[in-house]
This record gives sequence, structure tokens and C-alpha cells, in this order.
Amino acid sequence: MTAISPYGSWKSPITSDLIVSGTVGLGQIAIDGDDIYWVEGRPSEGGRNVIVRRTPDGKITDVTPPPFNARTRVHEYGSGSFAVASGTIYFSHFADQRIYRQTLDSQPEVLTPAVDCRYADAVVDKQRNRLICVREDHRGEGEPVNTIVSINLANGEDIQVLIEGNDFYASPRLSPDGSQLCWITWNHPNMPWDGTQLWVASIDGGGLLGEKQLVTGGVDESIFQPEWSTDGVLYFVSDKSNWWNFYRTRLNPSLVTGEAGTVSEPTLGEVGTASESSLGEIGTASESSLGEAGTVSEPPFLRGAGGIEPLCEMAAEFGLPQWVFGMSTYAIVSDDRIICTYNQQGQWQLASLDLTNKQLTAIETPYTDISSLKASGKFAVLLGSSATESAAIVQLNLATNQREVLRRSTDLNIDPGYLSVAQPIEFPTENGLTAFGFFYPPKNQDFAAPENEKPPLVVKSHGGPTAATSSSMNLRIQYWTSRGFAVLDVNYGGSTGYGREYRQRLKDSWGIVDVDDCANGAKYLAGKGLVDGARMAIAGGSAGGYTTLCALTFRDVFKAGASYYGVSDLEALVRDTHKFEARYLDGLIGPYPERKDLYVARSPIHFTERLSCPAIFFQGLEDRVVPPNQAEMMVEVLKAKGLPVAYVAYEGEQHGFRRAENIKRTLDGEFYFYSRVFGFELAEAVEEVPIYNL
Repeated sequence: MTAISPYGSWKSPITSDLIVSGTVGLGQIAIDGDDIYWVEGRPSEGGRNVIVRRTPDGKITDVTPPPFNARTRVHEYGSGSFAVASGTIYFSHFADQRIYRQTLDSQPEVLTPAVDCRYADAVVDKQRNRLICVREDHRGEGEPVNTIVSINLANGEDIQVLIEGNDFYASPRLSPDGSQLCWITWNHPNMPWDGTQLWVASIDGGGLLGEKQLVTGGVDESIFQPEWSTDGVLYFVSDKSNWWNFYRTRLNPSLVTGEAGTVSEPTLGEVGTASESSLGEIGTASESSLGEAGTVSEPPFLRGAGGIEPLCEMAAEFGLPQWVFGMSTYAIVSDDRIICTYNQQGQWQLASLDLTNKQLTAIETPYTDISSLKASGKFAVLLGSSATESAAIVQLNLATNQREVLRRSTDLNIDPGYLSVAQPIEFPTENGLTAFGFFYPPKNQDFAAPENEKPPLVVKSHGGPTAATSSSMNLRIQYWTSRGFAVLDVNYGGSTGYGREYRQRLKDSWGIVDVDDCANGAKYLAGKGLVDGARMAIAGGSAGGYTTLCALTFRDVFKAGASYYGVSDLEALVRDTHKFEARYLDGLIGPYPERKDLYVARSPIHFTERLSCPAIFFQGLEDRVVPPNQAEMMVEVLKAKGLPVAYVAYEGEQHGFRRAENIKRTLDGEFYFYSRVFGFELAEAVEEVPIYNL
């Protein structure tokens, strides 16, 4: 029998204890012969990242024993933390950031020296008994130095710099015959989704690189996931058409040569082109080969080799913003087939691309969010989820398209009567434009609200801000909807999945476009009578926390908010943040200190007199991306102003919370805060948080 109870007061089986005890994070996937590996982030083990192996007989075992934590801190966000070849695993250990080697019948042994360096995105060069990977060197003064290095597997102290000179590197990939290496690089102030370049160089018998060659890229073109086919064709994803689409090129090996040695790349200028003094030799990117804004029409070494060929031109995203290493949206199955995933209007689809006739054929799956795609000749493995299925490692038979779930992020079996299914919505926003999001109405089969009552709303503002939310099942959203809240998860202007132009709506406009879209989404739902316009809150983490604080400060739409490690002072952020994001704000706000006025004008900390509603802050005390003083300054001002405010800080946590007890406290703490602010009774007791000025 359905009970009548106010929204927010519904008793739910989806508790914080259930979520943290029964859930693991699933990450990086690798295939080694018939064995499949992946990373599990386990809140119940203090957030430890464990490499897991599945053998063809279905046996699943942990590879990395306690206390080893397979997590790299390159770019702070990490990922790409391990590589495996012939049953030997190489991984970065979080505690000391050194690379360890482990065979399946032995304990990990340290490989690299005890110096202040970090490693990521490794590939195993079997021919030369070495690893090739990205290194981030923190031994000097100022910014760390990023390079691509080789690590001798016979003597891990023997580390050689192969490529240097630019600010960032990613995706070093060996050709199948081991004769060539490709990689992606970019410089400040670009982020990898703004503009990158794809390079290639030959490798001589001694393992040194010949003269490097520019394939494509520039300040206005983002290259994603270069991969080699067995017949030596180089595939990659580029957004030169506005959408991240597939391209390929067959390199002319006679021109991909040069004197061996350490490669120092020409420094890119403000517009991302190579300086004139570094160009001009045959086989290098010459001035005449550069198009507008530093893009490459056809470098000399491609001429006569087929050039750069588009494969599947469509209004869809086959790529992602490279926040972390090792991202994969496609895998080369054979010389005539790619299996891939693409995003249209926020929903992901699996497909097969015929490389002979360029035909794309959909593969039916129940998943609307697909990532980490890998393949061998017989099967593919992916991370998939949907509105009603939590994330899972899934194996796909490439001959029959039959699926087998290998590991779920949770084994919880939740009755669909408690699950709210995401509804994609479009809504009008500023300047006659349209923005996007996913709406989740309240859902609990045991309860209904009193007649004429409308549900409170929580607007979720994702981090990044160059990122996106998806419609996949998120128990943290179901936590809210099963208690009687509505949720709007917004893909504001600047989000990925809707083309480069939509992504660039946020250029010079962070703190404006994102805030307008979140506010307009909430007003749209209130105007439709779907939510209570007097009980609307906004919550977000990191960049989403900044959007939250801006919305509470500069708009009069929301009545409460929750900031998870959010930014309140843009000047403090630009001064204190790490190298990867050190110039990110150049494109989102403007160059600093030249446009100091904009940084002040868009920092909520300077306009607290405009803030007149309660807020709660959650913060990791070891956060290097958004240091704790960002939250603490805001909390002190709100306390002094007499507004209801709460501050929950966690020892040992960084940017994002990984420990089960902290995830639980955060979920329950935000819910408790809203119960006091919006005035509803809780159906079950949760740990209270101290609220000042209430």
C-alpha cells in the first residue's frame, strides 16, 4: 500500500551505507592475450586502486596486493596507471609514484629510482625490453617537466628522455613492427580539447628516435587516441569538422626518418604554430604546410602516401576531453574493421566501422554510456552502463555480438520501483540558444506526496567544466529521487558531446554561460510545474562547485546549495593550482594578471553581500587542485554574515572523495542540511552536521 508523505520524507532502501558498501569504481581496461585486466577503486579499502585479472575460464583475482595502490598522479588526475605484456604487469604505486613490476606468481618489485618523478600511459616495447611512457619530473624549481621517456626493464635506473621541449605529452604508441612511435603533445595555454598535435618519428636499431614529423593538429584542432593497425596505418580522432570524427593516414616511411637522438620539439607560439626558425627542412613541418591558426593541411611526408582521409563524417562525437590518460573510444579489430562508440545528444552508441567501405553499423546494447573500449581479434571489452544498469565491465563476442558481464560496480539488486529513469531534456537559455540535461523525477513505489505538493529540486552541475554528465544509473542520484527529490543533471554550454562549437560556448564565459544554463534549466522545470520553485538547490564538485557558488551569489533562483571542493576565488585558483590546469583559465576567463578585473568580477568570494541563502561545503584537506582555503575563506565570510553554513573537511582526501566513510558522510550530510533548510522531516536518522547560524 502506498503511503502519503511529503517529498523528502520518503524512506528509501537506497541508503548511503548500501552505496558505499556495495560499490566499487571501475576503470582502465587492458587485454593481454586471452586475459582481461581492469582497475577497481574500492571505497571499503580506503579508496585503494586494485588491478584485477580475469582468465578465460572465468576466474577473477586481484593482482596488486595490499597496500599497493595502482594510481598515478601525472596531471594530478592520473589514470593510465598500468600496462601488461605476456603476464607481467607494470604499474605506478600511489604512495611513492614509482613504477613496480609484478609477475602473476610474485610480489611487486620496484623498478624506477626513488626520485620525485611520476609516470603514466606506458606501452611495453618488447623488442627493446623497455617501457615507453609519459614522465612528469618534479625535481626542479617551478613547473614540473613533462617528457616521454624509455625505462630499461633490465635496469630501471636507466631512463632516457626520448622527446622533450613541450609542456605536455600523451598517448605514446608503438607501430606493430616497432619501427615508429607516435604521440600527442600540446602547450600552454591550450588544454588537450582545445588544440593538440599528432607527431611521429622512426626508431633506429638502438632505440633512439629519428627526426620527428608533424602529422596534423594545431591550436584549433584537438587530436584524440592515435592507434596503429597491423598494416601500419595510423588512425586517430580529430574535431576539425566541429565533431570528433575518425581519420587515418598511411605514412610514407621513406620520409619518416632522420638523425637519431633525443627529440626536442619546436616551441609553439601563442597561436600554436611552430616557430619559423624551427621549420623548413624536407620532411619536417614547413611554413608552407601550415594552414590557418597552425593547422596542418598535408605535411610533406604524407604526400604520395594517401594524405589524411576522413572515415566516418557525422554529427557525433567519437572522442572525449582528455582529462586523464588511457581513454579509449575505439579499438582496431583488424585491418578492415574498427569497433567504436560515439555520442549523440548525450547518449552513447556502440558500432562497427567497416574500413573498406566506411560503413558504420550499430551494435545493439542496453548501454547509454560506453567507455574504455579495448579489443583483441575475437572479443572486445568495455565499460558500459544505462539508466537502469550500473557500470559494468562487459565482454563482447565480435562474431556473435553476444555480451557477458564480467564485473559490476555494484552487486546490489534494486527493485525498479525505486529507480528514476533519466529523461533527456532541452530547454531555452540565453541568447536564443538551447541547453541540455537529464531530468529525474522523484520515484519510490512505497510513497506518494500529498496532493498539490511539488517536489524540491537539486540541480547537479558537473565538474570540468569541460566534461559531461550522462544518463547512466548513478546511485547517488537515486539516493535523492527515492527520497522524494527531483534532480536535474545539466550539460551546460561548454560540456562535451554536442560538438566543438557547443564546447566553446564557455570560452571567456565561465561563471556566466554555465550559471545561466543551470538557472534556466531550473526555471524551465518550475515553469512546467514539475518542481517547487521555492525549494530549488544547486550542487556541484570542483568546477561544478564554482558554478554552484556563482549561481548562489550572482543569481536569485536557488534557495540553497552544496559545494564539493568548489572554487570561490579565481585568483587563488590560478595562483595555486597544478601545471595541467595552470593556464586553463586563460580560455575560460582570460589571461592572468592582464584580465585581473574579470577574475575579481567572477569570484563569489568578493560578492558575498549578494549571497542570501544557506550553503554547505565539503572539502579534502590534501586537495592540490582546489586547495582547502578556497572553501574556508567562503565559510568564514558566510559565518560572519550570519547565513546558515556548514563545513565538512576530510583528512587524507584529495580532489574527490574515495573513502567509504567520507562518501557516506557527504551524502547524508547534504541531505540533512536540506532537511533543515527546506523544513521536512527525515524518514530515518542520519549523522548530523554542525550548521552555523541556523
